[in-house]
Amino acid sequence: MAKPSDVRAKTVDELKDELVNLKKEQFNLRFQRATQQLENTSQVRKVRRDIARVQTVIAEKAQAGK
Repeated sequence: MAKPSDVRAKTVDELKDELVNLKKEQFNLRFQRATQQLENTSQVRKVRRDIARVQTVIAEKAQAGK
């Protein structure tokens, strides 16, 4: 994923789509790790942090909209 400034530039709908894609990727990585087919284990951490980053920006935008 990109930098936090790039994430903040997106709309809430785009962020929600991105979140769905990241959750799918996280599931696939977890499945690969469980079957011992995952080569780059640091990818799991990156995806988890990207999910947190997107969720944080969604929450910030929701708070600003109130």
